[in-house]
This record gives sequence, structure tokens and C-alpha cells, in this order.
Amino acid sequence: MTKIILATSSPYRLDAFRSLDIDFTAHSSNINEYFDERPNSPKELVLHLARLKADAVARHYSSGIVIGFDSVGWHKGQILEKPKSKKEAFQRLKTLSGEVFQFYTGIHMKNLESGKTLSNVVVSDVEMRNLTDSEINKYLEQDQKFNTYALGYDPLRKYSSTFVRKIKGSYNNLLWGIPLEVIVEMLRDCGYELY
Repeated sequence: MTKIILATSSPYRLDAFRSLDIDFTAHSSNINEYFDERPNSPKELVLHLARLKADAVARHYSSGIVIGFDSVGWHKGQILEKPKSKKEAFQRLKTLSGEVFQFYTGIHMKNLESGKTLSNVVVSDVEMRNLTDSEINKYLEQDQKFNTYALGYDPLRKYSSTFVRKIKGSYNNLLWGIPLEVIVEMLRDCGYELY
């Protein structure tokens, strides 16, 4: 059976992938995501970073299918990435309160034996309910990992699981940062026998 290597250390992506009951290995890419002349379109950025991550991990293997991922938010012409401080996270959530924004995930897949590569971008539209300042503060006090999420909050657990009113598109994308329904189709197209 072909080995699958996920170029990520994200516990959310790993948990989600485990639900597929497919054997895999996880290998962090450790690339620098903040470099000069990065693409300024969210679609181009997540594709570029997903490819960089997959390529970095692929150098350590001679066979298997390597999958790289990257996710960002997009709101009113601005790319949203992991907040660097509690103050930035608070302002981010205040800005997104009552708004619709997009969550982009880029996927890059490489079959190291056949040489086949596939790329995809999945976009989910997210509507957030109106949040009070005290709700935002309650969440940020509760979750010390707020700065590890591209959007600055956890849509799956903690008090922030109440923030999202509506999702249009892939809910796996928003909740886990890995659109499983797209991943399995890409794996099949990349030569992996699912079941």
C-alpha cells in the first residue's frame, strides 16, 4: 500500500485525517511562511505555501504521496493569518463580528513514485454572529492557543464554537483546516486505492 505523508503538525488536520482510517505519517515542513514578495492573493498564497511544504517534506522520502496544506482567512481585501498577540486576536474577532468572510485552504499533493502532482484550493464562506466584547474576552482567556489558528479562534471547541452562524461550502475546511471530501477525491486521482 502506498504510504501517505502529511506535511503538517496541525493536531486538527491529523485528528481529521485519522477519521478516514487510512494509515499515514506526519512530518512537519518547518518552512518560513513569512518571506519577502509573498503572493498577496489568498488563493495564490495558500497554493504557494502548500507546495513549499509538500516539497520540503518530499525531500525526506523516496516513495509515497506527500500532501501539503495551508490556510488563511480573507476579509475586505485583507489576508488573515495567525494573530501575534491577544490584542490582535481581539481586534480580529471584533472586526469579523457580524460579518461574512472567506476561509481558504490550499492543498498540494505529490505522488513520489509516479511523479504526478495535484493542487486545489477550497474556499468556505463563513458568517459570524454578532459578538460582544465580553464574549471575545471570555474566549481569549479560555483558549491559550488562539494564536495557533489562522482566523484567531477555534471554530470547533471552546466558547468560540458558538461564533459561527453559517457556513457555505466545506465545513471540514473551516472546522479542521482540511477539506476531507476533496482530499479523498484527490488521493484517488493521484493513484491511491482508497477502499
